Amino acid sequence: MTDGESTTAAFAALPESWRVWSDEGDGRAVLVFRPDVFDGADYPAECLPTIYVSRRPPEEPMRRPGSASEGWYVAFTLEPEIHVRDLEGQYETRADAADGAVDAARAFADGEVDVHDVYQVPRETYLDALDDLLG
Repeated sequence: MTDGESTTAAFAALPESWRVWSDEGDGRAVLVFRPDVFDGADYPAECLPTIYVSRRPPEEPMRRPGSASEGWYVAFTLEPEIHVRDLEGQYETRADAADGAVDAARAFADGEVDVHDVYQVPRETYLDALDDLLG
């Protein structure tokens, strides 16, 4: 698999609770956790756990088209500005980043991450509900 190739097939190994939201021709991909429940009724839509695969580090603002980047990155957010740093990483190829994204999704779905530790000011009611959703 080359860096320019779609890796939707690689994302087929995602846990059942995750979906490929987009897989773009330039290599960027967005994966989301249980979009069926993060609809604003039971769980806030803005809290949709999301994994991004891109050529941009998570802490860097959007790049100009055609600007150079070194490697591929996986970013994991519980909501805008709330990153799960333990599940993020930098990779040499898109295929490696796709595998890293699947590993991050699996770790999250398996409850290997204490989401309470991610927040400086925890949203206890929401996090308790998320714990229930994760089992």
